[in-house]
Amino acid sequence: METRADDFYPTRLERPSQAFERLEPVIHSTGADRTQGPLSESELAQYERDGFLVFNNFLDADTVRRFQQDLRAYERDDNVLRSEGTITEPGKQEIRSIFGIHELSPRFDRLTRDPKILDMVYQLLGSDAYIHQSRINFKPGFHGKGFDWHSDFETWHAEDGMPRMRAVSFSIALTDNTPFNGPLMLVPGSHKTFVPCVGRTPEDNYQSSLKKQELGVPNERDLGRIVDQHGIKAPTGPAGSLIIFECNTLHASNANMSPWPRSNLFFVYNSVENQLEQPFCGNKPRPDFLGNRSATKALQPVKTGDLQRTG
Repeated sequence: METRADDFYPTRLERPSQAFERLEPVIHSTGADRTQGPLSESELAQYERDGFLVFNNFLDADTVRRFQQDLRAYERDDNVLRSEGTITEPGKQEIRSIFGIHELSPRFDRLTRDPKILDMVYQLLGSDAYIHQSRINFKPGFHGKGFDWHSDFETWHAEDGMPRMRAVSFSIALTDNTPFNGPLMLVPGSHKTFVPCVGRTPEDNYQSSLKKQELGVPNERDLGRIVDQHGIKAPTGPAGSLIIFECNTLHASNANMSPWPRSNLFFVYNSVENQLEQPFCGNKPRPDFLGNRSATKALQPVKTGDLQRTG
């Protein structure tokens, strides 16, 4: 495949290519937009250095309980199980991920528009934002499979056409995340380097990659070098904890061999100034539940009272 002139992050190549420094800032806001947001200067410095932030007990116990009730209902709902946006574990009928969750649940939708979240998004992205993707990742006890090392941006760039690194993920734990039930692992500082990956992307690659990702995975040499340099962090915390991580931060998670399930909610915010183009891998765009192309206007914050509604 010939590289496009507007492709600043060539990947899915025929042969290995050297990793290189990102071309955008990590924090896009400047001046008052940077200093007057909810994140402190020390938190911004940590995000700029590590590519992620952790906040324990971001959601209160009652809010978490209501979300957990929703999750149990989804697991018993045949319509949810048959939905194209529901991904099951390889060879099993246990749910691995449900995509487009903010369109399925009014409660999740309101959470994506929580003013305290949107204010942080604006501070990091330097602009209004929209939901590029939302999902719940499940890891049932004993059987939950892991997720291979990857940069989300590499996939969103290649398969969705996200042109630049101006997106951020919010991951909220809906169960306790312990060292034993497959917590999210991140490589601090890896967001500053783009690692091109090898391999032609087949059409509809998402149908297999969402069960087990094989393309868009850094080679072991590059990954080993980056991890040797920066190490690995695996934040843990109670249900309701929040991890914010930059779109190019390398991350993964192990299989869940414990009896305790792990469920995490993900909202991905993309700048309205970073609209998707044609996928840089040359294929047709993925479905909207993976790379949103239809609802790309700035999210409007909900009123505080609306966040407490039960439905």
